[in-house]
Amino acid sequence: MTGDDERLLEDLLEGKHRALARVISKIEDRSPGYRDLVSKLYAHTGEADVIGITGSPGAGKSTLVDKLAETYRERGETVGIIAIDPSSPFSGGAVLGDRIRMGSTIGDMDVFVRSMSARGTLGGLSTATADAVKAMDAFGKDKIIIETVGAGQNEIDIVRTADTVAVLVPPGSGDDVQTLKAGILEIGDVFVVNKADRDGADRTVQELRDMVAMDAGDSVSMSGGHHGADSMAMLEDHPDDEAHADWDGGDTDAGDTDDWVPPIVETVATRAVGVEEFIDELENHQTYLVDSGTRAEMARKRYAEEIRTLLREDVHGLLEDELERAGGVDDLAEAVRNGETDPYTIADELLDPVEASLAELERD
Repeated sequence: MTGDDERLLEDLLEGKHRALARVISKIEDRSPGYRDLVSKLYAHTGEADVIGITGSPGAGKSTLVDKLAETYRERGETVGIIAIDPSSPFSGGAVLGDRIRMGSTIGDMDVFVRSMSARGTLGGLSTATADAVKAMDAFGKDKIIIETVGAGQNEIDIVRTADTVAVLVPPGSGDDVQTLKAGILEIGDVFVVNKADRDGADRTVQELRDMVAMDAGDSVSMSGGHHGADSMAMLEDHPDDEAHADWDGGDTDAGDTDDWVPPIVETVATRAVGVEEFIDELENHQTYLVDSGTRAEMARKRYAEEIRTLLREDVHGLLEDELERAGGVDDLAEAVRNGETDPYTIADELLDPVEASLAELERD
């Protein structure tokens, strides 16, 4: 690690927000040396509660996150917020319009808000977000909130990073609740019907209650919250990976005998109504995770997945280098078309030097 990065790390650990911002920028940009920097953060992490906030667009996520942060600050706790935004079609950067709804804590240095671009890259979001969470954790933030754009792969990514996931459901969803159930609702540890003063809120709450009660006895139930969904997502992402076969979402025997049943909270975020009750349920879930042993198991599984992800990235980079040395994938594909070779032979030839290097390391 360079001298500049060492000083940057020291400043971050001393609580300097400018250093935190610079570290997250290096993480998001994948700047040279960022991996050495992130590796030094691990020894200073593990204290923060990480909360994921997701849900359909228009559910009021940004407003609720703002009130959540404001209430935490009133309780004397420091907050870090990572807002995953849609990418700008022009610059590729985060679109910051929704951040104007986070106005209650402007000027409070103990609430650090960072927007990160989704960029549309599968896998990159989860890695960058997890590393940014580590930076905030090492900095000393008590609560770290991740707010997603509310659609697609980002919701699967969030369950690999957050300890507790809250799913916002807009009132009057009606039959849409059953449609949502097959998607992001299955990752929820807490359900929030925001804008609960609007028509249809009571019906939405009742439909969610019915859904939770109905699924409580399923073999892959929502009673385990997002841990069960994480298991499904990882198996879907890696259907042939035997290393994932033993993933159980982090539930322990203690958790099996006393499963977490996702509560349903009604809020009106614009008036901070129900926010205290929401925080109480988040804390109840954190207590459950610790008492059941689930939090420790989740951390172990999360680190195992991080190792696999980094190995996949590194091996992919090595193989891309081998492809270039062999003349590039287009030339190899042309050789296959001409009948001079075949994809299996090419793959074996490209892997030979990698396997030889690994064998040499084992001998050393």
